Amino acid sequence: MRPTLFFRRALGVLSFAFCIPVAQAGIFDDNEARQQIRDTQAAFEAKIETQAKAQLELATQLMGLREEISRLRGEIETLSYENAQAKKRLQDLYLDLDSRLSRMESTPASSSGGRAMENISVDPAESQAYENALAQFKAGKYAAAAKALAAFTQTYPDSEMTPGAQFWLGNAYYAQKQYREAIDAQLVVTTRWPDSTRAPDALLTIANCQRDVGNHAASRRTLTNLIEKYPASQAATQARQRVQ
Repeated sequence: MRPTLFFRRALGVLSFAFCIPVAQAGIFDDNEARQQIRDTQAAFEAKIETQAKAQLELATQLMGLREEISRLRGEIETLSYENAQAKKRLQDLYLDLDSRLSRMESTPASSSGGRAMENISVDPAESQAYENALAQFKAGKYAAAAKALAAFTQTYPDSEMTPGAQFWLGNAYYAQKQYREAIDAQLVVTTRWPDSTRAPDALLTIANCQRDVGNHAASRRTLTNLIEKYPASQAATQARQRVQ
């Protein structure tokens, strides 16, 4: 064999031997790169999934909040309407009673004491205190009215105007939706002054309180009692319309 050919073959063998590790290193580098890509992709997908879940939970919470806000708005509108209706009922009641009492006071005798109104001597301070308390009620300042009327009943327990003050005290509580206090105040009217012109209307207010707290059976019983005890009263006329 010629030397030149031998050296060429030897060189080829050596070159092949040196190329094997390089090729294997290239294969290993590719596998690691692919694994890193897969790991990175998996981590990215996991992050996307986590974000998607978080966004879904946030969207669900927002939807719930919107529904709650809508519900609260509806309740506020309902309460506002009921409050306006309650105030209107009270104002109507006040005007109705004021008109009826004015007509009754123009007659020769009062229903509660049997004395002529013109013969009743009223302390000017007493009368002013009563009028001031009623002015608070007419202005819709029910908390202030309740305080003033309660003070009047304590200061003038035997006044000719105390049944009226006690009655309007109950209505001032009713206007504030203090139903228990309203019922208690009106029960004082019906038990202490059962012959007062305020007694039938006091029973009507009690029935209203019972209705507003959802005790319709008690409200109906009160209305029936009102009709039986004061059949000729204006309050009884309203009661009949409600129990039909």
